[in-house]
Amino acid sequence: MASAAKQSKKLRILLMPFLATSHILPLTDLAFHLATVRPDDVEAIVAVTAANAPIVQSALARREPSHASVEVATYAFPEVDGLPPGVENMSTVKAADSWRLEVASTDEALMRPAQESLIRESSPDAIISDLHFFRWNSGIAAELGIPCVLFNVVGIFTTLATWRLALSGNVKDTPGSSVTVPEFSGPEISLPVTELSEFLRNPPVFDQDAGAQFAMQLKRCGFISNTFIDLEHDYCESFADSGYVKRTYCVGPLSLPLAPPARAGTGRSACLDWLDTKPTHSVVYLCFGSLTNLLDAQLNELALGLEASGVPFLWVVRVKTWEPPVGWKDRVGNRGMVIMGWAPQTDILQHPSVGAFVTHCGWSSVLETIAIGVPVLTWPMVYEQFINERFLTQVLKFGERLWPEGAGLRSTRYVEHDVIPAKAIAQSVAKFMEHGGAAEAARRRVMELSPKAHAAMAEGGTSNRDLHQLIDDFIGARASVVGTTTS
Repeated sequence: MASAAKQSKKLRILLMPFLATSHILPLTDLAFHLATVRPDDVEAIVAVTAANAPIVQSALARREPSHASVEVATYAFPEVDGLPPGVENMSTVKAADSWRLEVASTDEALMRPAQESLIRESSPDAIISDLHFFRWNSGIAAELGIPCVLFNVVGIFTTLATWRLALSGNVKDTPGSSVTVPEFSGPEISLPVTELSEFLRNPPVFDQDAGAQFAMQLKRCGFISNTFIDLEHDYCESFADSGYVKRTYCVGPLSLPLAPPARAGTGRSACLDWLDTKPTHSVVYLCFGSLTNLLDAQLNELALGLEASGVPFLWVVRVKTWEPPVGWKDRVGNRGMVIMGWAPQTDILQHPSVGAFVTHCGWSSVLETIAIGVPVLTWPMVYEQFINERFLTQVLKFGERLWPEGAGLRSTRYVEHDVIPAKAIAQSVAKFMEHGGAAEAARRRVMELSPKAHAAMAEGGTSNRDLHQLIDDFIGARASVVGTTTS
């Protein structure tokens, strides 16, 4: 009877994202979808530190009311030298101290005790853990006899390219060096080494046992990607054939379904009212995500470039201490609007006045752009964003680089990255947005992808089927454990 009761209860899935908003939001979306597609079978728990709980709660509140069961659980963040209390997110830490948070998040001695305590108290039937952080959670899951599946916040193209480069041994961080992704289908993908993630440029020193352990972890665990098959079909097949992981679940775009645009009236953002005054597809929207910090010198050049472009613009600036050049606001007038801090990006991208998105190529923004159907000018800055850019511009071809290849040095390290001059920004934006220009052709291409994104998440779509398959696999694993313990 006890085993029958255990078998009949809802499947408890514990999701553990890295301490960055760009990781927390998609894993919260995944929790919502798992609990929504099978509300009678699944309850999901998103585990974060206390300071990050409001991010999860806000994301869930933006979803339409549903019967989905999603809880928020918290664990204590350890004391870290150089980090003030309550600074527990890559979006809130000072740029100079971000490394402290990253290092802490990979320190098993620091992070594991609180996480393991929460896991054991929660008694989950399965764990979904962030791929590159908290690797010890798969070991905890093995001790408990439950499955652990790894979640990666980027797409299959970028994951496969990164792993191919990491395993090739071809990356040499010398001045002027470039590298081509080996064993890759589609167009040849080459990048200057300065545009690669730090762990590729300066690989951490792992002993062979640790490397072998991570490889075994990947083969033992399933792998979840926030993408959809029709977007990356050939690369998904290559990834599946690679043997890197046990099983791949493509479950995106997890941000769908999008909330309907806010209507005019109380509570609507002023930027949407401003967009109402602009012609269709006339405005360029600029936002660089939660992990980028432009220098004041670059912000000044960007401001002057937008002024010189003659194009209406809506620009989100995260550096709240920055002030535009003297007289700039008066010269720009009502042609441009600057938002300091947070902006309702989904509503903005859905607005008919928006004609292009200048993006940092963060994967969540990429998927949102595809789902809505907005062409892009790319301005990658950190981590895997330069590889994402190649996918947009060379494979999908619904955007262009804001700064042409060879015009200057771009780098994942701020100290190396050249300041993009105002003249180059003005020319790129004006040319892309001109009547009959590249934005119109790019819009036609991305609009072909948009319905495929929605179809993937709809009932019976490829991503919807993978969500169901993931749940079925978890239920099967639980049943096998129950069968073993009662035999």
